[in-house]
Amino acid sequence: MSFVVVTGAGAAGLPTARQFAESGERVRQITRSGRGADHPLVETVAADITDADRLTELTKGARVLVNCAIPALDRWAADVPPMSAALLTAVERTGAAYVMLGNTYGYGHVDGPMTEDLPMTATTVKGRVRAQMWLDALAAHEAGRARVTEVRATGFLGAGPVGPYGAFVLGPLLAGEVASYPGDLDVPHSWNYTEDIARTLVAASRHDDAWGRPWHVPVTSSLSVRALSERLAELAGAPTPKLHRIDRDELAALARQQPMFGELAEMMYSNENPHVIDSSRTEAILGVKPTPLDTVLREMVTGAAGATGNLADRLSRRLAPQQRGAI
Repeated sequence: MSFVVVTGAGAAGLPTARQFAESGERVRQITRSGRGADHPLVETVAADITDADRLTELTKGARVLVNCAIPALDRWAADVPPMSAALLTAVERTGAAYVMLGNTYGYGHVDGPMTEDLPMTATTVKGRVRAQMWLDALAAHEAGRARVTEVRATGFLGAGPVGPYGAFVLGPLLAGEVASYPGDLDVPHSWNYTEDIARTLVAASRHDDAWGRPWHVPVTSSLSVRALSERLAELAGAPTPKLHRIDRDELAALARQQPMFGELAEMMYSNENPHVIDSSRTEAILGVKPTPLDTVLREMVTGAAGATGNLADRLSRRLAPQQRGAI
């Protein structure tokens, strides 16, 4: 009996492993810690996925390898290339198909809705890393060495502090406090629900037309941060949101105290300008539809107790009182 390998157990990796298992497929979930989805059909394994030999051993016999792992933002330039090479080596050696979870960084700055046929024109460090990860896999596909596809997501929404919105905004908003967000609060931004990300990864792994091309996760909403927050507060019965925009100068000041904040600086263009993806191809061909926004927001409210605030709390303590006015 074949099985599925899922690497990573974060906001996308956990629901992906669980959804495969709930559909009846056996899953081997690989993480450094050995953590994984809690399901009888999920086998969790502690391993380093940059070890190509070990990863090959664990992938032998698998129908598909689905990668949801990614290093911390400040380690992308150093850690993503060896991770990417090991993943690609494992699928080339074993014949397992390869589904990558990616994002929109590789496109660079785009005016207008982003479609999957856009070229990889990123100029940022993290954008180039993401682009190269896909281009290397695509080259292997076109050379007949592997069968690959990439699912691209942006603006994670879901229970817990997933993505910048959950980390920066959710906890303070529900507590009636000032919530700070890096970027323009009033430009449209596409949002993807973590369960829809998982559904798209699963669907891509099973569709004959998925291979050799990327797919966008269905868009739950393209509301601005302000409009999204207002709807979330309304559903939660919370006070009207008090939002603070973190600009580039403020982010630079925060980065001097906590370097991780500096990693957000080069990607600020995606939060300062409209950032909208077109997911119509995924919906039409893979058959994955977006979960309604209110359903997602209610889940976020329900799962928020005790699960939010770490990043937001650190940020709040670093913002001087005079910088914390709401707009």
